[in-house]
Amino acid sequence: MLIPPESISQTAVLGLPIMPLIVEVFFGILGLILVLMYHGVAINHIIMRFEKQANKHLRLGRYNYVFMHFYASFFFIALMHICEIIIWCFFITGLGLMDDSVHALLFAGSCYTTVGFVPDTLPMGWKSLAFFISFSGLFCLAWTTSVMIGMTNTYKNAWNLKYGQKDLSSS
Repeated sequence: MLIPPESISQTAVLGLPIMPLIVEVFFGILGLILVLMYHGVAINHIIMRFEKQANKHLRLGRYNYVFMHFYASFFFIALMHICEIIIWCFFITGLGLMDDSVHALLFAGSCYTTVGFVPDTLPMGWKSLAFFISFSGLFCLAWTTSVMIGMTNTYKNAWNLKYGQKDLSSS
């Protein structure tokens, strides 16, 4: 006995429509993976460049260059997060969920930062995509925070060396 396709697409468990939920979760996880992969590549490039340049300048006693690379890295990290919001904007408009790319960008930024200043105007059946955008923002910001802690330690060491503190463990 064959089950008609329309009954499969209308199947619900505890009031949740199964097929639309599966589709929404699939695309949400796909977007999450794309953003996290981009984040991993970009943050790795930024931190490796910072460490390489900082170590070189620490060896040569050029501490101001360490400071410059530190602040430049923060600038590139901020740009990286903006690019991640833009990726979500393209994802939303590419799926045809919003026609206005500016509104899609604001919505993605609102969800990514978990501030929630833009109302959810996603069509029915796509409302949980906002969760996946928020998850990506939370994961990426946490990842960035851990990287920045290591960078701050290098900055602190350069500062201490520049201003004559030879024992780097005392402060």
